Amino acid sequence: MKNKNKEIKIYDHNDTTDYIDKNIPLKLSDLNITLPKENPTKIISIRIPTKLYNSIKAYSTNIDMPYQAYIKYLLYEGIKKKLKSPGFF
Repeated sequence: MKNKNKEIKIYDHNDTTDYIDKNIPLKLSDLNITLPKENPTKIISIRIPTKLYNSIKAYSTNIDMPYQAYIKYLLYEGIKKKLKSPGFF
């Protein structure tokens, strides 16, 4: 519409669902709406015993690997092993 005030007044006093054809499904892209891409990683927070944390940090330093990367590696290896075992899930 050319007149914004008139358009606002129309939408304020009428049900906007009357203008939607429910027989024609629309996608967000049809409405020029885009959702942000999902981040490939998730931030998590876990509590672990201090002794375990210190052991992980010390060992990861010995193998010249950042401790967070080492924790991800341990999680990956653990879940890979579990998925191969029968009865998981």
